[in-house]
Amino acid sequence: MSTVAIPAVNQLRAELGDFSSIICFRALVTGTEEALGEKAAAIALISAGRNRGKQVAQQLGLTGKGIDSGEIVTLLQEALGKDGTRLCIIEKIAEVGESIVVHCRETICSAGEPQGSPRKLTFTLGAVQGVVEQVTGKRLRGKQIESVLRGSSHDVLEFEVIG
Repeated sequence: MSTVAIPAVNQLRAELGDFSSIICFRALVTGTEEALGEKAAAIALISAGRNRGKQVAQQLGLTGKGIDSGEIVTLLQEALGKDGTRLCIIEKIAEVGESIVVHCRETICSAGEPQGSPRKLTFTLGAVQGVVEQVTGKRLRGKQIESVLRGSSHDVLEFEVIG
């Protein structure tokens, strides 16, 4: 395990450990969509992810570092990737014009979905948004602009500064 991964206070479960399956996560997402409707569920899941992303950035000491810091992608890969929580692998974060664009792969929200699925990233988008907001100190509006489910090599997120 990496030394940069998010520090755990205590293991949350003595026998099963701190991780759950993608199958259970997907059941949570689809159940929330059935209960609240697709749009309300997306709002709730993005908000939950955003809160988690802010916590991750704070725990890693990334608050206010700015997007140009070379360590951000590496730290996020370790914290959110295979040596961390396994939410996704962040490949690249870049400022493109007035936007911030993030390339991800193996996102939890796309896992197991068939090619051509209309599923969009919700929790993952929110988590990345929360991190980027903490890093930049700016309020953002995010959207998914490319999907591995619809032919792209990455799930690509674009964040527009709104405040």
